[in-house]
Amino acid sequence: MNDVILETHDLTKHYGGVFALEAADFTLQKGEHVAVMGDNGAGKSTFVRQITGVEQPTRGKIIFDQQEVSFDGPLAAREAGIETVFQTLALADDLDVPDNLFLGREMLKLKLGPFSILDYKGMRDATLRGLEKTGVKIPNIKNTIRNMSGGQRQCVAIARTATFHSKLTIMDEPTAALGVQETAQVENIIRTLKENGEPLILVSHNMRQVFDLVDRIVVFRRGRIVANLKKEETDGQDVVAYITGAKTDPAYELKEDD
Repeated sequence: MNDVILETHDLTKHYGGVFALEAADFTLQKGEHVAVMGDNGAGKSTFVRQITGVEQPTRGKIIFDQQEVSFDGPLAAREAGIETVFQTLALADDLDVPDNLFLGREMLKLKLGPFSILDYKGMRDATLRGLEKTGVKIPNIKNTIRNMSGGQRQCVAIARTATFHSKLTIMDEPTAALGVQETAQVENIIRTLKENGEPLILVSHNMRQVFDLVDRIVVFRRGRIVANLKKEETDGQDVVAYITGAKTDPAYELKEDD
């Protein structure tokens, strides 16, 4: 039990009469990399939003690092040790790299309420260590995010995971808008996280990427988990069959018929 970093039990989200997520039971081991796959609208991003406090579940439990949690927002999830790279990146375009990494949790030299003094050197040094740990190359960390390429922006978002020693990293389609070289850089960062024993949930449509990077594949369809597959025991054709509904797993049939 102590090897489990994240569990969800009966995690459900309704928007009025729309069932976006229904009875999701999910487990992630420490050090494990798991892909979450499914067609558009399958419930993948809804699942991530419940875990990270972006939205509140309609019902169900989330247990993170042996404690039942209910985050009131993404910052609370980050403070608990969950770093998330959303498709929208959630970066401030007019701030530089250290300011983005420490946004909402700035280091202070002196804490005096509204007159507190920020520790700019401490934040800069921690940023450089985080970038070095993940292998991210940013020529000038004082550049604003607005002046960076898509790949650099994505890597800045990912570098937060190393800077704050996260207990869990979640990446929602981290390479969807990137070119070949930038995608390779992000994938190398994911491999580095694996080498460091840091668990990861990867939301992706990229079948090649998934089979290159993860240990296990969880498939969502119509708001429900419909398959839980070990990478070495499945293939792309098999995964697609679960995504489209051409194939079902008997272990999940009762849930689909609820």
